[in-house]
Amino acid sequence: MKVLEVELIHVGLPLKSPFRTSFGASTAKGCILVRLRTDVADGWGECVADDDYPGFSGEWIGGAWPLLRDVLIPALLRADDVSSGTVEDVLAFVRGNPMAKATLIDAVVDAELRADDRSLAAFLGGERDRVACGVSVGIADSADALRQRVDGYLAAGYQRIKLKIAPGLDVDRVAAIRADHPDILLSVDANAAYTLKDAEVFLALDKLGLLMIEQPLDHEDLVQHAELQSRITTDLCLDESIRSEADARAAIGLGACRIINIKQGRVGGILESRRIHDACAAAHVPVWCGGMLETGIGRATNLALASMSNFKLPGDTSASSRYFEEDLTEPFELEPGGWMRVPTGAGIGVDPIPERLSACTIRGERIRS
Repeated sequence: MKVLEVELIHVGLPLKSPFRTSFGASTAKGCILVRLRTDVADGWGECVADDDYPGFSGEWIGGAWPLLRDVLIPALLRADDVSSGTVEDVLAFVRGNPMAKATLIDAVVDAELRADDRSLAAFLGGERDRVACGVSVGIADSADALRQRVDGYLAAGYQRIKLKIAPGLDVDRVAAIRADHPDILLSVDANAAYTLKDAEVFLALDKLGLLMIEQPLDHEDLVQHAELQSRITTDLCLDESIRSEADARAAIGLGACRIINIKQGRVGGILESRRIHDACAAAHVPVWCGGMLETGIGRATNLALASMSNFKLPGDTSASSRYFEEDLTEPFELEPGGWMRVPTGAGIGVDPIPERLSACTIRGERIRS
């Protein structure tokens, strides 16, 4: 394909309620969308970098926008031929910045598949037409408020509950939910808020029959995660620490985790996600699909990814109504039993609703060859 034009679109969607984690609270979802026009089809991609500042990762919209506009997109426009097999090489001259790169890589793959009238799930070798859904529950103002939220999500049918935790807001609250619901799939996510000095917290959580403890320690410290894993029986899951296939192989080799959370927008896009999936499958390490409060563009991409065989655990790809009054696309809905359908249309299988996209657009730029 020849890339003719890329449109950058900064959108903002209010969240139905604040979403609080150990590193802050969000009241709105801001993201960059790209509409990539080629000589055969258009493709869409979504950047999952944070809106306000680089907190979850080193990338944020204020940095990703000029990098995309001034460096990465011009490289695509200069290339004579761009495809799913070449796009990563075209962008490889820029080190790091996987979230910005994922936006363009996913859009190129989407355009290619739309031209071929082939779904993303089929391209990835997906084996399911629906995937199991869990839900991520932010830190609540009180234990009673947390209980009410969990009860509501279980009533809606979600198959797994993940509780965000932070120092001082951990064992007692998790124990309360476990007491209320002895048999549910229950996990916790610390977002790297603890150190090995907090080992007693994890020894206490170890007694609560959790499915996993996600990213308890610093995102750059695999060695200490391996130490913690050796001291508890609950499986550790790594999220922020996994930015590539190489990271996944290192974590598995060191014994730093037994489960890996693949967030395709964080690791450099759908192609690197497939490599991580395959490496984990070869090592018999299950994976699941994490979420970044994506709009329907990113949500569709995640569902296709989660249709692959080694996605063994319910992911965080919740219904659109979990976060938004109105999504940018037709809403994704939870089916009875906690399942969500994988899109079957060409590419990611969805498009933004023009009126909705226009209403949510903060700014836009077109970059042409």
